[in-house]
Amino acid sequence: MSMSEKTLEGSGKAFLVLLLPISFLIIFLVTTWKFLLALIFLLTGFNLWQWRQWQNWCAQVNPIFNRLVLDNQGKVTPMDLAIKGNFSGTVAKRYLDTKASEFGASIQNLEDGNLVYYFINATILGSILESSEPVKELTAKSFVQTAPVLLAPTLPQTQPEAEEAEKAAAETEAELLPPVTHEAVTVPLEKQLVFGSLIQSELAKRLNVYSSTVYKRRNDPDFPEWSRSRDPDGIAWSFSRRNKEFFPLEEEDKS
Repeated sequence: MSMSEKTLEGSGKAFLVLLLPISFLIIFLVTTWKFLLALIFLLTGFNLWQWRQWQNWCAQVNPIFNRLVLDNQGKVTPMDLAIKGNFSGTVAKRYLDTKASEFGASIQNLEDGNLVYYFINATILGSILESSEPVKELTAKSFVQTAPVLLAPTLPQTQPEAEEAEKAAAETEAELLPPVTHEAVTVPLEKQLVFGSLIQSELAKRLNVYSSTVYKRRNDPDFPEWSRSRDPDGIAWSFSRRNKEFFPLEEEDKS
């Protein structure tokens, strides 16, 4: 037998070896295509049902999530959401991952392995900006009124050192506050209370103090008496956590 005949014979055997399983596969598909099609429809329907169930569940959790964002100034952990909603931490993490992707939130890994999600809305951003404005004014006054000081590089602080630094900053701010003369308030209270309340910067201007001072004291029990002592009309003010605004106690008593 010549070389060409052996090559043709080997090619024919190889073709038969491939043809046999292909034939079985075609026969299998012809006889079971209905069952395979039904299985595909079943899996697709099940996935759609799971997706719908997840969307309905997320709609129930959204109010809890929104309240946590407002109460915690935009910082939410899977444990916070799981405890508040009474469900597992794995589901809470999946929900927060979805919200982080939707709103572009930042995620920080802590040293203990936990995750913290930061969601920033307009209210939280406004509070951050208002609390940072007096720091800029205080820095400018310090350079004008005092001699130049060589600043040391900032080092990581422990919790006691951070509390001591915050206390010292508060005392420095109190020393540099302008005298309370109430001359800056020229608009009558009726015009200021067009909507029945004042925001933080408006109340700070009325009390002749920094906005950060109002921010730090707004949740203190003695805030009404403290605000009454500084108000030009002797009005006590209270802070509403729900509306993030300040209301005169006299107006609340009448209502």
